[in-house]
Amino acid sequence: MSKVLIIDDEEKLRTLLARILRLEGLEVHEAANLKAGDKLIEKEEPDVILCDVKLPDGNGIDFIKITRNKFPLAEIILLTAFGNIPDGIQAMKNGAFDYITKGDDNDRLIPLVNKALEKVELKKKVAGLEKQIAKKYNFDSIIGTSGSIKSAISLAKKVAATDTTVLLLGETGTGKEVFAQSIHNAGARGNKPFIAINCSAFSRELLESELFGHKAGAFTGAIKEKRGLIEEANGGTLFLDEIGEMSIDLQSKLLRVLETSDFIKIGDTKITKVNVRFIAATNRDLKTEINEGKFREDLFYRLNVFAIELPPLRERKEDIELLVKYFVELFSAKTNKTVRKIKDGAMEILKNAYWKGNIRELKNIIERTTILSDSETIEVSDLPLDIQPVNAINNPFDLNFIEKNHIQKVLQHTSNNKTETARLLNIGLTTLYRKMEEYNISK
Repeated sequence: MSKVLIIDDEEKLRTLLARILRLEGLEVHEAANLKAGDKLIEKEEPDVILCDVKLPDGNGIDFIKITRNKFPLAEIILLTAFGNIPDGIQAMKNGAFDYITKGDDNDRLIPLVNKALEKVELKKKVAGLEKQIAKKYNFDSIIGTSGSIKSAISLAKKVAATDTTVLLLGETGTGKEVFAQSIHNAGARGNKPFIAINCSAFSRELLESELFGHKAGAFTGAIKEKRGLIEEANGGTLFLDEIGEMSIDLQSKLLRVLETSDFIKIGDTKITKVNVRFIAATNRDLKTEINEGKFREDLFYRLNVFAIELPPLRERKEDIELLVKYFVELFSAKTNKTVRKIKDGAMEILKNAYWKGNIRELKNIIERTTILSDSETIEVSDLPLDIQPVNAINNPFDLNFIEKNHIQKVLQHTSNNKTETARLLNIGLTTLYRKMEEYNISK
């Protein structure tokens, strides 16, 4: 049941409002002054607060600002005696949901409270999602017991407690964004925005606009003013993935932000101040890029205050089995499958694969394999052929080996559609099933 608190020293009015709100099925609490109201807020955590402007022990307008800081999920509606416009304006600036005039706006009360409750419900959902994200991205959720990954986690935990700029190094797919989000969530900025952008996904002009924002009319198509991601991340963290792809001239603008904590939007003349922590990541060798004139040396030293190298998956083979079991369980649940086990032979193939795409590639393969599997166990034959060694099944010169491989390739091409596979192979469906049974190909 939603809770409403009324803070008003006029007992008759307070009782009337409480009666009206209780008839709507709301739980209502009453207080005659701010001190009593503050105690009830601590105890009951109301969703909506109706507060008078003039109270014996203080001003309701000032109370709004204090309460909003302490209880950000609650919404406050101000009760004014005379519909004072300056009071109403100041109340809205302090964070009030709205204000109503006592006696004159009783018809507005219920619709206004309902709207405020809707907003509170939305904020609670958002807060719940943020908690889920924070839980998902934390150091305990990083899977692995190898020395290299434990060393990286240890470094990340130490730097998370600071505001230091971090540079994450490593190949594509090693989990750099997971590390960045975990560092953010574990630090003092954990309840503030975490904004991520892949610098390789935009042209130079678009990336500048995305990062710094622009004023209306700054260039063709700039119809209205736009806040950049640096400004959106104010108070929190901005994660710059693939920083090595950023153009050299744009790097100089980023350097200024890192050094001065301010910037100028495209087409603007005034300075915008920000308080942002930066975490950058790259799979490039930035020292080589510096020597080739593709990356600014001064920016490198500003970013490289605290570098963490994330190991490729092939250098932490002891972690592959843990990752495979985690992904099998994850995708079995997501796809409503009953896959529970993986044959030793299949696991050995996964452990010994090169994994050029690292964890991302492993994750994608397990997802696909789980979807295509028709049993509780993943067999060698369920794995993509491109990660299987040539001698994993049979003599590569044997005709049966070639036929079996070809059938598996066509099955993968058709997403395990037997009818379509038989058509493409130009054989009957019965023949296909016979050959699948003969070659022990999973159905």
